[in-house]
Amino acid sequence: MREAPAVVPAHAGPPDEATAVDLALIGRIRSGDSAALDELYRRYSAPVFSLVWKILQNAEEAEDVALDVFWQVWRQADRYDPARGAPPAWIFTLARSRAIDRLRSRHRREDRTVSFDDPAVHVDPLDEGATPDQLASYRQARDAVRAAMETLSPAQREAVELAFFQGLTHVEIAARLRQPLGTVKTRIRQGLIRLRKHLD
Repeated sequence: MREAPAVVPAHAGPPDEATAVDLALIGRIRSGDSAALDELYRRYSAPVFSLVWKILQNAEEAEDVALDVFWQVWRQADRYDPARGAPPAWIFTLARSRAIDRLRSRHRREDRTVSFDDPAVHVDPLDEGATPDQLASYRQARDAVRAAMETLSPAQREAVELAFFQGLTHVEIAARLRQPLGTVKTRIRQGLIRLRKHLD
């Protein structure tokens, strides 16, 4: 697979080292490189989880939402605009919007209304808040991802779940499944490509 060019911010000076790495990862994700998504997940899964947990105050829901965020990054990497901020700003904006979506859903189930005066909703100032149409779109995307997972072969689904639901490295997955590392990488790559085709 030809190496994808890094995303380059318009009208900006040279990025710092961390930003340069993030931009390169986004560029590779755009070309369908699952290893780049794996690396981005390792870099930002902990702060994303922390942000979402502060809003939801529920670890299980926070984990679910955090995983949804990285699925959205995988599907929508081509929508990232470096002129509007560094990759972490974009990722945290997605996380906050999805967390608010989940919070609203929870309160609707409890027949209560979410107050946007609640400080938890404003944990991160990067996003101005999602519109009802955006929230509906996010819910549909979440359900679509779950349905798409069912289209994978059992081997592909197992590898993808271990990588992105449990956060294992490719080497750890190979050891757990007792499969060659190349086989694991192929299953994850093919699974993610199939998910992208199904969801696009």
